[in-house]
Amino acid sequence: MPRAQAAAVLVSVAGVCISVYLTLLHYAGVVPACPASGAINCEAVLSSSYAVIAGTQVPTSVLGIAWFAVSAVLWATGRRWPVYAWMAVGLTFVLSLVYVEIVLLGAICLWCTAAHILVLALFVMALTPQSLAAER
Repeated sequence: MPRAQAAAVLVSVAGVCISVYLTLLHYAGVVPACPASGAINCEAVLSSSYAVIAGTQVPTSVLGIAWFAVSAVLWATGRRWPVYAWMAVGLTFVLSLVYVEIVLLGAICLWCTAAHILVLALFVMALTPQSLAAER
């Protein structure tokens, strides 16, 4: 496995870890260590109705766990088009979440932003020619 591809797998695993952390905090009813006033306010974001999948009590971080896990598998296989498509799905979802945070809530969650940056990093990595091995 090329180094860039292995790095993408590790970035995906880091995303799983952040998402698991946020999910565990949700179910424990605990707010992560993060400023709780002003523009950076994890509590405001994570306690909003947007922090759960519509009509459920399941946190959106569960979707992060699934997305990053699938990402790790796709990067490990090294197939270009599935990776490209999955990265586009992730970036689209992240852009919608950032819109919700900035425009609708007026607050940013640092932990969420960390996960969003990992999605963006994976998207950029997918665009670099050496990141994926030749099709198998």
